Amino acid sequence: MDFTTRFVALGDSFTEGVGDDDPTRPNGVRGWADRVAEQLGAVDPGFGYANLAIRGRKLRQILAEQVDAAVELQPTLVSIYAGANDILRPRIDIDELLVEYDGAIAKLRATGATVVMFTGFDSRGSKVFSTTRGRTAIYNELVRGIAGDHGALLVDYWRFSEYYDWGMWAQDRMHMSAAGHANMANRVLDVLEHDHSLEVPPMTPVPELSRMEAVRANARWVREFAGPWVVRRVTGKSSGDGLKPKYSQFTKL
Repeated sequence: MDFTTRFVALGDSFTEGVGDDDPTRPNGVRGWADRVAEQLGAVDPGFGYANLAIRGRKLRQILAEQVDAAVELQPTLVSIYAGANDILRPRIDIDELLVEYDGAIAKLRATGATVVMFTGFDSRGSKVFSTTRGRTAIYNELVRGIAGDHGALLVDYWRFSEYYDWGMWAQDRMHMSAAGHANMANRVLDVLEHDHSLEVPPMTPVPELSRMEAVRANARWVREFAGPWVVRRVTGKSSGDGLKPKYSQFTKL
């Protein structure tokens, strides 16, 4: 099929769709990018969609593995979110990383494609991840500058207060839930100024817990999610090891 409109999504777990489980799809997840592609493709018979994002990837890995591959696909629309996994590392030179990010955005824009970028989320509501809030704020200011310099569109995740509701998050507290991904799809479609009829599924109610219940829930979270995440970091492994991109070539969902 000859696709005249070509959307390529780049990034890590955020763009792959982790947290929005769907066993019928590649890698077992759906996500906001799939939902955006479905909406764009519903009104465009020449629409094609590729998703090269893989969970666990850091910024330099995304640039090395996905940017040139995206350019080869001759996209007309590209989304990219990279850097969240770097911000969580003990040491990071944000300024140096974002210089490389700037070069990648310039390369993507040189194709003539519309490029959509994202700021990082304000994690002030998380006792664990709020420690990275200052780093994310610096990252965001640099991203805003890059987007402005290259004429990229910006989805300002930092300002989306609806994500302070834990119903927008999966059980691992690290990735968006189905509701969170659907809401993000709407946010992206708004930035693209595209009419849409995408409904956000009901959020799973977050029960109020007693102090002891909260202690047990937090212990379970550490055992099932935070602990394995730390072990992967210490051993140099990634949740994306062995995974391939969901859609390495254009398809229509």
